[in-house]
Amino acid sequence: MNPYKPDRLPLQNLDWSRLISLTGEANRKLAHYDGILQTMPNPVLLLSPLRTQEAVLSSRIEGTQATLEEVLRFEADPKTETARYKDIHEVLNYQKATSLAVKEMKTRPISLNLIKNMHSVLLQSVRGENRARGEFRKIQNWIGKPGSTIEQARFIPPSPADLPVYLDNFEKYIHYDEKDKLVQLAIVHAQFEILHPFLDGNGRIGRILIPLFLFEKKILSVPMFYISAFFESNRDEYYNKLKAITDNKEWESWIVFFLKGIISQSEKNIEKAKAILELYEMMKEKIVSITHSQYSIKALDILFDMPIFSSTDFIKSSKIPRASSKRILKRLEESDTLTILMKGIGRKPTIYAFRKLIDIANK
Repeated sequence: MNPYKPDRLPLQNLDWSRLISLTGEANRKLAHYDGILQTMPNPVLLLSPLRTQEAVLSSRIEGTQATLEEVLRFEADPKTETARYKDIHEVLNYQKATSLAVKEMKTRPISLNLIKNMHSVLLQSVRGENRARGEFRKIQNWIGKPGSTIEQARFIPPSPADLPVYLDNFEKYIHYDEKDKLVQLAIVHAQFEILHPFLDGNGRIGRILIPLFLFEKKILSVPMFYISAFFESNRDEYYNKLKAITDNKEWESWIVFFLKGIISQSEKNIEKAKAILELYEMMKEKIVSITHSQYSIKALDILFDMPIFSSTDFIKSSKIPRASSKRILKRLEESDTLTILMKGIGRKPTIYAFRKLIDIANK
């Protein structure tokens, strides 16, 4: 098997007739989802647990085992001992890489440099950090079973000598005016995985690019779309459809699969976003009567931003005076709004969980 020579983009012989009905439905569902985002008072805050869940599921496709609750618990209490310490760090790096990209995109579009910066953050101090972190590969890689040789490979990506030309074409295509932006996104995602430009972390970077692309193309008003649940639950088909492109040029089959994923996850994202918004509106009224505090809405925002938190972080992040914070937390605990995960002893703070929100994210 020789290194693969990918199609140049844009694709010349795409059968658009196979895609019309799905592109229409996928675009409508995404527009509906974005409409909900635009009605939210603060989507970045309210959808915080969904962002974490996306990082968890995207990392799980690559073999990590950390759960949403384990990651949130670790963020609340980083000194806690956990067997999944390394997995959790990979998930946290995924979130940091996404945040870095969103910040950089305020001043510049998606670029190869941005992708390298994301990769550098993704692999910082975790598995794969010594494999040319933040740099496109200079050596040949291959995809196969663990421990397999290049002769036993399932797929050999383009040679490092050819890679710069393909990456240049890839970057230009991101900014190309394609007939349909979601078909373009399907092609962008697949081409990135085919190029496999890094020695590690390609799948995760490719999935981070999905909401960034939707944001750059103004399909979404904020870069928050969560598709990894679909890929994770259809993992074999995900890989097989990508393989069918390189084996048989089956681009349409991959694009159909991807568009179905957009439709499926749009529906689930709509359901979760609505449930979170309803919970927030309900809690806005409830928390005032529970706490009788002028700080009640500040407290509520912390619960949505950090569904698992320490009493110390609550005081620090909310900037609510210590005595008022203690009173609010006690009343929220007594009303069963918050659950205590770990009672504070001495200097160790109490760890609380806002279960109703975690349950929505875990659905």
